[in-house]
Amino acid sequence: MQHDAALGGFSTRAIRAAGRSPRLAQEPTAVPIYQTATFRAADSTELADVLTNRRPGYAYSRIDNPTAAALAAAVAELEGAAEGFAFGTGMGAIFAALASQLSAGDEVVASNALYGSTRSLIEHELRRFGVTARYVDATDHAAVEAALTPATRVLYVETISNPTIVVADLARLAAIARRHDVALIVDNTFASPYLCRPIEFGADLVVESATKWIAGHSDVLAGIVCGDRERMAAVRALQVDTGGIVAPFSAFLVLRGLTTLAVRMERHAATALALAQYLEARRDVVVRVYYPGLASHPQVEVARRQLRTGGGMLAFDLGSREGGRAFLDALELGERTASLGSVHTIAVHPPSTTHRQLDAAALERAGIAPGLVRMSVGLEDTDDLLADLSRALDAARAAARP
Repeated sequence: MQHDAALGGFSTRAIRAAGRSPRLAQEPTAVPIYQTATFRAADSTELADVLTNRRPGYAYSRIDNPTAAALAAAVAELEGAAEGFAFGTGMGAIFAALASQLSAGDEVVASNALYGSTRSLIEHELRRFGVTARYVDATDHAAVEAALTPATRVLYVETISNPTIVVADLARLAAIARRHDVALIVDNTFASPYLCRPIEFGADLVVESATKWIAGHSDVLAGIVCGDRERMAAVRALQVDTGGIVAPFSAFLVLRGLTTLAVRMERHAATALALAQYLEARRDVVVRVYYPGLASHPQVEVARRQLRTGGGMLAFDLGSREGGRAFLDALELGERTASLGSVHTIAVHPPSTTHRQLDAAALERAGIAPGLVRMSVGLEDTDDLLADLSRALDAARAAARP
C-alpha cells in the first residue's frame, strides 16, 4: 500500500482535506451555512478564551454558530435592539426570555389574551419551578398597574394578541413597568419588526417566532429574542445550558425570508384589509371582525400610532362552534393547518387548536368566543380569496340555521 509519510495515511489526509475551509478573496452575497458542530482553535489558550467570552469567535455550535449569529444580528438591527439570539423555535425563544428573568418566588403578570402554549408554559412549567402568575386585561392600564406587586419581575404581553387581535399600547405599558422596576417582555410575532419595533416603545426584551412572518414560507422553525446587552447576557447564559440554538440551515432559510419581509407584509396587509372589509359587510353571518386596520377596531388609535399597517392577521366571530367548523371545512384555498405567517392563507378555530389547553371559563376570560376563526392572510390573489370566503361564509350561515 502506498503511503506518503509527509502527509499521513489516506484516512488522515481525507479527514484533513474534507475539513479544510477555502480562503475566499471575495465575500459571498448570501450568508454561508456553517454546518459544523465545532471550530478549531489555533491553540488551547484561544479555545479557552473563546469559550469564556474573553475573545470573540466560535468553538461549539451549541453555544453559537456564525449563521445563527448572522440571523440574530440581522433581526436585532431591524428591531432596534443592541443584541439578539436565535433559537430553534418560537416557544424556545419565549421560554428563554421568561426563564432568564425569573427565579423561584417571582411573579409574572401577563395579558389574559395570549397564545395558548405561552399560557401553558407559564401555568405549568414555570409554576413547577416556583414562579406564580396572574392575568389582566392589558388594555386596562389601571388594572395592569394594580396587578403588579413587589414580587412581580415580568410584565408579558403580545403586540397583537393571539387570537383576538387586541393591540397593546406598548408605550403606556412600558411606562408602568418602569415605575415598578419590572421587565416588559413583548411577543411581536403577529406584527413582525416591519409593522412594529417594541424596543422603540420601551420594551426590555422582544420575542419573535421567526417561523412565521420573518421566514414566511412554512418551511422552517426558529425564534429570536432581542434586547439590551445586560438582559441578553442572561438569555445567552441560559441558552448555553439548555441548548436551544437554531440549526445553521434553519438560520439560513430565515435569513432568506427576512430579505423579502417588507414586500410580503405590504401584500399581506393590503389583502387582509380587503378581506376584513368584506367580512364586516357580511352581517348575515359574521358577528364581529377584529382587524387593526378597521375603524371599528377597539384599539384603532393605538394601532395607528404603533403599527405601520394593519398586518396580515385577522379574526372574526361566526357565532357558534358549528358555524366556525362549517366555515373551515368549506374553504378551498385557505389551509386548515397550524401556524401562521405564510405565503398561503391559513385559517384555524382557536378554541379547538391554538388554545385547546384552555377550558370554557379560561376561553371566556381571554375573550375567545366559541365561533372565533383566526385567519393568517397569504399572498394569493385577493379576488380568489374573497370568492373562497364568500363560499365558506354561506356554508357557515347554512350550518347556523335551526
